[in-house]
Amino acid sequence: MKYTKWNFMMSVLGIIIYIIDLAVDLWVSVRFFHEGQYVFGILTISFMLFGTLVVQCFSYSWYKADLKKAGQESQQFFLLLHCLQGGVFTRYWFALKKGYCVAFKYSSKTDNFMEEQIDPYKEVIDRVTDLSMLRLFETYLEGCPQLVLQLYALTEHGQASFSQYAAIIVSCCAVSWSTVDYQIALRKSLPDKQLLSWFCPKFTYFFYKLFTLSSWILSGVLLLLLNFKIALFLLLFLWFLGIMWAFKNQTHFCASISMEFLYRIVVGFILVFTFFNIKGQNTKCPMSCYYIVRVLETVGILIVFWVCPPPAFKSDYFITTSITVALTLFLGIVFLIVYYGIFHPIKSEDKKPDEIDGKPVQRDCRMRYFLME
Repeated sequence: MKYTKWNFMMSVLGIIIYIIDLAVDLWVSVRFFHEGQYVFGILTISFMLFGTLVVQCFSYSWYKADLKKAGQESQQFFLLLHCLQGGVFTRYWFALKKGYCVAFKYSSKTDNFMEEQIDPYKEVIDRVTDLSMLRLFETYLEGCPQLVLQLYALTEHGQASFSQYAAIIVSCCAVSWSTVDYQIALRKSLPDKQLLSWFCPKFTYFFYKLFTLSSWILSGVLLLLLNFKIALFLLLFLWFLGIMWAFKNQTHFCASISMEFLYRIVVGFILVFTFFNIKGQNTKCPMSCYYIVRVLETVGILIVFWVCPPPAFKSDYFITTSITVALTLFLGIVFLIVYYGIFHPIKSEDKKPDEIDGKPVQRDCRMRYFLME
């Protein structure tokens, strides 16, 4: 396990993106209220609060579990910080503080490294992986609904402010990159998983997520324009199916029953927008079924959109919108096939991580229960 200076810089970039994302969302909500679009403004704030409250719950629950495992009592200080929505910032502070020491002061051969009771590289990587998963939750719970909302507002009114364009671009890239960042952090935290090489696999995975998400979000916006009730029913139905899939797989990610239930609800929500492996099992068949259904849903929405176009939607945009939806879905499937056919690292059965002073390799990482695909 290595945590390099480059990894530290990526952690710094992560907190910068997190702050920018929050700032842009606040900017958009203020503009909505200023322009008298109170429903859009309230929805924007609601999505932000929903995402951050769920993330704070998971963060505090993990702190409690870690303290209990270390034989320490729960600290009320952490509870107060999370109530004030500072849990993620606290985690970034600890991760950057430890990461700086590891990246700039340790080397893989130093005596300090050998004398540590706990592998410092593993410790910081575990912290960064926790942050990556929290960011994954936050971007899907808040970023995806924000994308649908901003695109819907844009198509309904025919024009948008600079803040809305900024929110769309930031949210779209943040959601796609958060999946790549988590995939990288996860593979670093698990000693029996091969790492992604530097350029092609990461960008192939990024574009696979970017294009499939873009196509589905645009399709959802079109369905909202056609019939709001039908679109809402479809999204809620897909959310319900995702939750049932999580229960069927009997996930065991959280220490408490209540947090496990919340985790399965979050899993169901994320599955509305993209596919991922929730239990580390072989996903070739479930993933194939998932994207076959996704293609059928998208084609069905486009057919209905052409047969019964909404009166408020300009006919000049029909061809452009349809081509964009179809092309992004096609490109997303192509990148998916290329990634899993060529670049996806398989589990290394023969790989035996180095042991320190004869100690067994530490495999008690929280992420062993959650393998992103």
